[in-house]
Amino acid sequence: MITEQTKPIALTEAATTQLKRLIASQPTPDVALRVFVSPGGCSGFQYGMALDSEVQEGDLVIEQDGIRVVVDDFSLNHIQGSEIDYVDGLMGAGFTVYNPNAVSSCGCGHSFDTAEHGGDAQRCH
Repeated sequence: MITEQTKPIALTEAATTQLKRLIASQPTPDVALRVFVSPGGCSGFQYGMALDSEVQEGDLVIEQDGIRVVVDDFSLNHIQGSEIDYVDGLMGAGFTVYNPNAVSSCGCGHSFDTAEHGGDAQRCH
């Protein structure tokens, strides 16, 4: 059973608020946030997010505050325990992932690498 403490991926209040706005503006309100990892980027892997209306076989579906988050098994192995936040700053606004499994990342914050034992999630300064 997934509890609040064992959620594979968590959303901050800011991310939840922004996602509710985005979902409300969609023609089909029954969409979920798909979070995925793909090979690439300057550090080895890169994050991806999209609104998706379909759940694929093997996907994990997490619900938090009325928002469904969908993640495939491959991606979950790399982002287990991550927190998704929405940041609005001088350099722009957008979603960001605080990943406890990332042992290195590039300056853009969208590319990362993992090791067998990840460290602590780090926020950008």
